[in-house]
Amino acid sequence: MNETQFRNDLNALLDILPQKIKRNIQSGLLDDAIEIVLDIGRIPEVRFGNGKIMYIGSDATVREDIDFIVSRVAEFTSDNRSGIPGTLHRISAIRNRQGHVIGLTCRIGRVITGTIACIQDFVKQNKSILFLGRPGVGKTTKLREISRLVADEMGKRVVVVDTSNEIAGDGDVAHPAIGKARRMQVPQPEFQKDIMIEAVENHTPEVIVVDEIGNEFEAQAARTIAERGVMLIATAHGNTLENLIKNPVMNDLVGGVQSVTLGDDEAKHRGCQKTVLEREKHPTFDIVIEIIDRNTLAVYKDTAEAVDHILRGWPITPEIRKVDQTTPIQPAKEEAPKKQEIEDEKSSLSFGFNRQKYINQTKKHKKFYIYAVSRSIVDKIIERLDISAEIVRNIEDADFVIAHKNFAKGGTKILSVANEYHLPVFFVRTNSMSQIQKVLKDALNLTQGDMEERPVVGYLDEAEVALNEARAAIAKIQEGSESVELEPQPTHIRKLQHELIESHGLSSKSVGEEPTRRIKICSSED
Repeated sequence: MNETQFRNDLNALLDILPQKIKRNIQSGLLDDAIEIVLDIGRIPEVRFGNGKIMYIGSDATVREDIDFIVSRVAEFTSDNRSGIPGTLHRISAIRNRQGHVIGLTCRIGRVITGTIACIQDFVKQNKSILFLGRPGVGKTTKLREISRLVADEMGKRVVVVDTSNEIAGDGDVAHPAIGKARRMQVPQPEFQKDIMIEAVENHTPEVIVVDEIGNEFEAQAARTIAERGVMLIATAHGNTLENLIKNPVMNDLVGGVQSVTLGDDEAKHRGCQKTVLEREKHPTFDIVIEIIDRNTLAVYKDTAEAVDHILRGWPITPEIRKVDQTTPIQPAKEEAPKKQEIEDEKSSLSFGFNRQKYINQTKKHKKFYIYAVSRSIVDKIIERLDISAEIVRNIEDADFVIAHKNFAKGGTKILSVANEYHLPVFFVRTNSMSQIQKVLKDALNLTQGDMEERPVVGYLDEAEVALNEARAAIAKIQEGSESVELEPQPTHIRKLQHELIESHGLSSKSVGEEPTRRIKICSSED
């Protein structure tokens, strides 16, 4: 949108405001504003994207002010939204219990260009793309720009299913921001699924663009469209791919989830329980893009692969794109350390925790945070392998996290913090040297040629000794012994022994009193 178009649109918004409010809006005040808010009994406000609020004048809004604006816009639909013809402004109403409008949010619509330059290569692959992200990060803006790109530059037949007239504005004439794309308006939000199907059946589109797929019926309509060979560009409720997978109503968009019972051999091969979650069918969308913020996108180039990895707990690293860049992120040469992409191995114990997550290629010095993992063992491993890595005290300084598997579930705070900082999380089964060493190697993506292993003469940590004792006792039970008692151990080591014993299908219990409390192992039949 050029400056003249923006000013014309802004004037159209000012024209619906009461004179007492309009005269208090200084020139340039709305240039960076996102909305004007009016509630009866309160002073009108102008709100900005950075959270700043400015008041308009000193007089409180009265019912006559609200009625003045309502009389100048089209009738509100069932979702309490209206608009101004020829613009992208949206007027949303708040009603009282009797249905009278008592508040208005006037969202200032503007065209922002260049937001999809960094993902044009994906758009031009003719694959269906799903955008995810919290409200206000620019999902609709990107749909609008993609509509214009595909219709004008790629010459495709594009139909925009515009449920709340947010993509192409209010009125019978679509806003020029969508280029040559055609627009189908939706009379009420609940009819969106019907208009999606009607668009395919009646108007022979090559591409359909739709905002806010929000229920299972719309998800089914999207699948129907994709199965007919039409490219689909859409947004959906959900901040991340992982959120979407966990949503039983919406996960059909990415292939659905079903519970599968594995055979004994397969479960053993995978190192998991017999009942697991797996993708049910091919995803509706080929590519999923998480909008992390207005300038950062995380792209999953193969939705099926990404969903499979997440369901199985394997690491998955999306490609990070920046709005002001047309290629994947590459740190400048003078910047320290690039990050290294995690190798997706079935044998890895890592969990693809919010996946952006980006350990890219070869960084010699890594920083990591440990949680419920023996620091003394980690220090010994770093020394033994002669690797350039260090443990940090603050998680925000880390490149990744290593945590004990006991904390893999249950909403542990550390995982929430790791998610917030977009850090991969790697889990160890036990606090043994061999286990921690394996996971650390996986996290650092080290091969034998990358390290010089220094022998640690006479060193074997207490946990490893206790677990070796437990393994020997397990072998005795499997050979026919009824029960075996282990040497006394502190609580945290007994916990590791219990886990090991349970993994072999045997039962165990702690007996005796501290400091001689110990584990007794029994066969599963006992």
